[in-house]
Amino acid sequence: MTDRTASVDRNTLETKIHISLNLDGAGAAKFDTGVPFLEHMLDQIARHGLIDMDIVCKGDLQIDDHHTVEDIGITLGQAFAQALGDKKGLYRYGHAYVPLDEALSRVVIDFSGRPGLYYNVEYKRAMIGSFDVDLFREFFQGFVNHAGVSLHIDNLKGINAHHVAETIFKATGRAVRMAITEDPRMAGIMPSTKGVL
Repeated sequence: MTDRTASVDRNTLETKIHISLNLDGAGAAKFDTGVPFLEHMLDQIARHGLIDMDIVCKGDLQIDDHHTVEDIGITLGQAFAQALGDKKGLYRYGHAYVPLDEALSRVVIDFSGRPGLYYNVEYKRAMIGSFDVDLFREFFQGFVNHAGVSLHIDNLKGINAHHVAETIFKATGRAVRMAITEDPRMAGIMPSTKGVL
């Protein structure tokens, strides 16, 4: 198995971010972002994706959480792109349905090299604690743009906003885990008729 790790720094006037990533980890995660609910959601991706991640962000939280959440998505996407390299031998596609009580979400991902976010989620309230649920779309948009993935997120059922969000992030972790798994039958082979992803 190749080494599938990455270390990415992204520094702007709005945020300073460091992300370390191991795609073949055990789901261990450390976060220092100043946005606790985002950290709770990122932990779902790590644990359900069996991805080790360490994310530190110092952002302009005195304004609001927007830049921090979006820029973490961007940087995480860059880290995935770096860790996956040429993507030879991957399953490439992944999907998952995840329930949590009354909530049920479906996530389907393709590490296609073509960014696209198809986000069909409606929350019953605008805030989960102090977290603005609109920022989830910004996080995923930043991620897909820089990871180069097509990502379909559909919340199929749900009343409790926390449950809805958690099913989305757990399903993302499980779909990613499936897609980035190395297929022993495709060792060294590009999973595309184009010959490149």
